[in-house]
Formats: sequence, C-alpha cells, structure tokens
Amino acid sequence: MKLTIERTALLTSLSHVQSVVERRNTIPILANILLDARDGFLGLTATDLDIAINEKVAANISNDGAITAPAHLLYDIIRKLPEGSQVELDYKSAEQRIYVRCGQSKFALACLPQDDFPVMETNQLPHNFTLPAAILKRLIDKTRFAISTEETRYYLNGIYLHTAETNGVPMLRAVATDGHRLARVETPIPSDAEGMPGVIVPRKAVSEVLRLIDEREEDVSIALSETKICFSFGDTVLTSKLIDGTFPDYERVIPANNDKVLELDGKSFAQAVDRVSTVATEKTRAIKLSLSNDLITLSATGADAGSATEEVAASYHSGDMDIGFNSKYLLDITGQIDGENARFLFADSGSPTIVRDSADEGALYVLMPMRV
Repeated sequence: MKLTIERTALLTSLSHVQSVVERRNTIPILANILLDARDGFLGLTATDLDIAINEKVAANISNDGAITAPAHLLYDIIRKLPEGSQVELDYKSAEQRIYVRCGQSKFALACLPQDDFPVMETNQLPHNFTLPAAILKRLIDKTRFAISTEETRYYLNGIYLHTAETNGVPMLRAVATDGHRLARVETPIPSDAEGMPGVIVPRKAVSEVLRLIDEREEDVSIALSETKICFSFGDTVLTSKLIDGTFPDYERVIPANNDKVLELDGKSFAQAVDRVSTVATEKTRAIKLSLSNDLITLSATGADAGSATEEVAASYHSGDMDIGFNSKYLLDITGQIDGENARFLFADSGSPTIVRDSADEGALYVLMPMRV
C-alpha cells in the first residue's frame, strides 16, 4: 500500500475514527485503525467491538492495499505535521512497518495484519429512515445529560429512541433518565420510520454521533434492527450495538396533575441558581426554592461555607410553597431552555416537578425534589 494525501483531510478523518479507540486495550488489534487504500480513496475504520466507525477520504493511490496502524500514535503524528502539507503513507510488508513521510520528517510504525481486524456486520438492518442533522442533534443534545452513569441499571445507560403518539400525531421520541431527572424530546416522525422497534442507543454511541453532527448540516440516514443501529453522514458511517434491555415505563413518572404554574426568565434563573449553589454542601448540592406571589427566593446553606439567598421575579399565583432540588440537576435542565421563559409545574414539595421550554413544546423535563 502506498498513497499521498493532504494532511488536513487525513487529520479530519483520523480525528473522527480514533476517538472510538479506547486508550487501554487488552486486545492489541483494537488499538489500531484499519487503513484500506483503493479506487482513489483511503478508508479508515476503528472499532471497540461495540461501536465501529468508517470514513472515506480522497487520496492519490499508488498501490492498493490494506493494513492496520496504531490509532492514537498515527493521529498525534499527523496532528503535529505542518498545515497544508502532503503526507505519504507507505506500507512495507517485508518489514511489517508503515512509513509516514512529510517533508524532512519520517516515521516508521509497527503494523498488525488486516485479517485480524474485527468487522461489524451491518447487512440486516430492516428499518431505514432519514432525519435532518439539526433535528437529530436536538433529540440527542436535549436528552443526553439525563443518561444514567450507574452501570448496575445498564438499561438506563443510553437514550431510548422510539415511536409514540402525542394528541394523535405519530412522533419520534428520545428519552433518557437516571431516576433523579428525566428528559423527553420528540419530533414528528418521518413516514418511513413508522413501525421501527424501540431501541436504547448507548452513551458512547450518542457522544460520537453528536460529535459528527456538529460538523455537518446534511440529512443523516439511520438504519436499525433490534440489536444494531447505523448512522450515515455522507462518507462517514457509525455503527453501534444497542443496549439489550427493557427501558422502564417512563410515562408513569410524568405527573399529570401539576397545577401550580411558575413562569420566569430561564437564563436569569439559571444564573441565580448557579450563584446561590456556590455555598451549597458539596455532597447534596441542595438548594431551596421558596415560592410566593410573583416572587421566588433561592437559598442554600453549606456546612462550613455559610449561606446564600437571592430573589428572582417570576409569574406565580398558586400559594406559598417551599421545595428543594439538587442544584446541579436543576442547572442541567435549565441549560436546555432555548426560549426566554421556563415554565415549572408543581403539585407539592414532595412530588416530581415538570419543566417546559416556552420555545420548544416538544421538550419535557421531570425533576425529582429533595429534602432541604
């Protein structure tokens, strides 16, 4: 295998694929990426056995061929080469080395044979549909903060993507919860997605998809079965195994009778929460909201740091009430509010609270209170 490629194009593709590769691997081949040169393109593939990513980039191919090279080492080398330079990749089979040349720089990297590289099959993915990148980004971005990190409840370690109905309209829904807060975001479903099974997309795949979306504006093609999901962004394809488990009936924790309505400026409220929580006890991060007529008072007390209070103007006419929250969870949710106003719906100080965004009716958040 021998080819010449523009440094920036190679670096961009390497940055996409190498992030899938774990820094520590008990299986040596998983520390490598597969380089496959043919038909005027260099294909780069990486996998951790749960996720696989493949990307094609144009290159001047002198000799077709394929080999695997150390992912992070190759990325670091290309990253440090001069901008705008041409890079030559030359694999010598007799030496089991791939040579990287650029100007006066020359590197020799140890290789492993391509036959040892695991391939993730993507043939049988019967459900196919397309989403605009902006819509997929919204579904992921507004729910991923609520993904659980608790490995014992592995079925909460991802985003539940499924179909549902809202007021008789079929919707595509993304839901995540860790038991303390819940995020549910929906969008009108593409007609070709109807009938798809509900699937749980793992946390790592969610992060990788979001990173790829940030650089693109075109539509994203999605194909899935009950065990795998595949996202195609032009010349980049990300395939992931799905979490094999049953997502809980989240509808049961969304209260239906919260009739105490609080409306306020979301950004000003978030800033006030951030300031007051500075003194909150590190372990609980507890903050108290005292609601009265058109006024909300935030307060927090720390074991050593002292105390803090701040008043925030609001629209509220449902009687005095005190309720406590974990300030980090509260900030995570208010950070998703795009509109000017956030709407909180309470029942009482011991029941789950609903948070809505004035600018996004398709987004709903639930936050469990805590004793303060």
